[in-house]
Amino acid sequence: MSRRILQASVAAGAAALTVMVALAPASSAEPHSAQAHRSTCWATHYGPIPPGSTTANGDIFDNSKNTAATSLTRRHQLPFGTRVKVTNVANGKSLVVRINDRGTFRHTKQEPKCLDLTDGAFRRLGGSLNPDAGHIVVRQKVLR
Repeated sequence: MSRRILQASVAAGAAALTVMVALAPASSAEPHSAQAHRSTCWATHYGPIPPGSTTANGDIFDNSKNTAATSLTRRHQLPFGTRVKVTNVANGKSLVVRINDRGTFRHTKQEPKCLDLTDGAFRRLGGSLNPDAGHIVVRQKVLR
């Protein structure tokens, strides 16, 4: 390969990398372990769950309680029984949920998912189930 072609190829690669870094969301550059220290994350909600279903810790699922699943994309998982104060960034509403499940199976590059709330908790925080926005941006504080 000639020196001129090699220089052009290196310059094009560097330009492409610069564009990729500039367009990449800030959260994609962070390690998963930093998620617990982020100022915000996405909280989703369960949606329809069949009656009589159980959560990962064995509780009978109740979509109206203030409970949540810790995201499977989160490192380290929050232990069952952990209490978390969740605040909706958009409206300032907050409540305390208890972790009793594992969930939020999909990872998003835009914003890490931290919690999967019951529909009741999601609604109390101001999330809309109809039409469903799918998530709300929240701040969280682990209370233990």
